[in-house]
Amino acid sequence: MKFKKLRRFLLLFVVPALLVIMFTGTRAYATGVTPGTLPEEGTVGAEGPDDPDLLSVGLTFNNGTEEGRLSGTLQILLVITVISIAPSILVMVTSFTRIVVVLHFLRQAVGTQSSPPNNVLIGLALFLTVFIMSPVFLQINDNAIQPLKKQEITQEQALDATIRPLKKFMLDQTRQEDLRLFMDVAKIDTVESADEIPITVVIPSFIISELRAAFIIGFIIYIPFIVIDMVVSSVLMSMGMMMLPPTTISMPFKILLFVLADGWNLVIGELVKSFNI
Repeated sequence: MKFKKLRRFLLLFVVPALLVIMFTGTRAYATGVTPGTLPEEGTVGAEGPDDPDLLSVGLTFNNGTEEGRLSGTLQILLVITVISIAPSILVMVTSFTRIVVVLHFLRQAVGTQSSPPNNVLIGLALFLTVFIMSPVFLQINDNAIQPLKKQEITQEQALDATIRPLKKFMLDQTRQEDLRLFMDVAKIDTVESADEIPITVVIPSFIISELRAAFIIGFIIYIPFIVIDMVVSSVLMSMGMMMLPPTTISMPFKILLFVLADGWNLVIGELVKSFNI
């Protein structure tokens, strides 16, 4: 009975009181008035709760120094948002996709299921991406980041200066057929220059072009290792050892061939050279 009375008391008195306090504090914050005080004459909100300027107060951002600038909290929120989607951006607009797909094809062709591990392959692909994209990153730093830090350009100009070199890199790697496909889907007939192509058209065109190039390189990598599998399988069949899995015997020969041919040097070198940089 005591718990029922306590719960009834909370529902009837405490919860409504908390709601009233929260509503009063929120309204006072929106009007710029401290609870329990009256607005001074000439300040925003002095006309009362029906003041039309309240809407502008709620939508105005101020960092304490200049009106119209984003507050520190919103800047932090935007930075966290960019960081959260950074992996997707890295995969979509850089050379990472082609590199990591080719490295996985290479591991499967050699026959080692978990060696090198995924962390090593992704780390190698990441550093190769930084190496290949370094000219683009330098342009972004010189034309967008540094001028924005010095307040020489606006945020919109910095965003445009960031997208421009990335778009040029993607267009250099994109096939005309893939670009034409998404332009047709977007109902874009002709453009005077590459700058007129929307970034929403360039990114998917670039991704499917990268996947096509990665699959072609993966097929070429598979050929010598398939030959080794066929030779080992034929030898085992001729010896009557049909119950012995051919992959068990062929994998050491694949590793030996890859090491003797200096496979990492050849694959990584040709992979980097496949980009038009």
